[in-house]
Amino acid sequence: MSVHTLLATPFVQHAFYAVTAVALAAGVVGYFVVLRRQAFAAHAIGHVGFAGAAGAVLLGASPIYGLLVFCLGAGLLIGLGGATLDDRDAVVGVTLTAALGLGVLFISLYSGYANATYSILFGQILGVTWGAVGLVAALSLGVLLVVSLTYRPLLFISVDERSAASRGLSPRGLSLLFMALLAITTVVAIQIVGVLLVFSLLVAPAAAAEVMTSRPLGAMFLAMFIALMSAWFGLFFGVWIGGPVSFWITALASLSYLLARVAAAVQSRRSMRVVA
Repeated sequence: MSVHTLLATPFVQHAFYAVTAVALAAGVVGYFVVLRRQAFAAHAIGHVGFAGAAGAVLLGASPIYGLLVFCLGAGLLIGLGGATLDDRDAVVGVTLTAALGLGVLFISLYSGYANATYSILFGQILGVTWGAVGLVAALSLGVLLVVSLTYRPLLFISVDERSAASRGLSPRGLSLLFMALLAITTVVAIQIVGVLLVFSLLVAPAAAAEVMTSRPLGAMFLAMFIALMSAWFGLFFGVWIGGPVSFWITALASLSYLLARVAAAVQSRRSMRVVA
């Protein structure tokens, strides 16, 4: 089968539209995750979602509903529970361990074969339907719209929370808003790369962009670009070479961060030689 024929198949086209929507949302939200130093929270929310998916399967519902409820609940709990960085880490850790315990309980109570739940762990990009593509696109578009409307307050509160509060902004309110956006983006990304790998798609492109430029808007668009390229090429390698698409996407995203760090180190050494 030629590349053109392969890329023209419906399941690959569905996957292409889905990864595009996911990459755009993950790039934008991931930038704020890195800027706010909340990578641990992003990691935890993804694992909390697994407990929600397992609970939904136990009740006979679609895993996506459990993902939404548990991820949003965890995001709001983390946003409400920590006023300082140390508090947030403690709340995230407790939330993560409690959710993992619930996930184990739900799986043990389910008597059938929880194939839908296990697919949440590793992603199911080549099995998405038009309905799933529509849901992913709608959620991603909503996230992008909210971020575009609240970009300046979110950036201000992320860079200097005390100054933002003195200017009349609400750190707690904006934190809740951001955690809700992170939770929704996590739900969207889990559909593509799964719970175990969602962390890399959210963090790696944004971390690479932050290394490459210090301009906030430029870094955000660069994170979107890196996430998009990782998703597109990861999908292509997965269907053409073989292997899990989620592996290729996360491998390329992680490679982008490694290359960015190497390039930054080389540039720093050259600058030191010039000064010397």
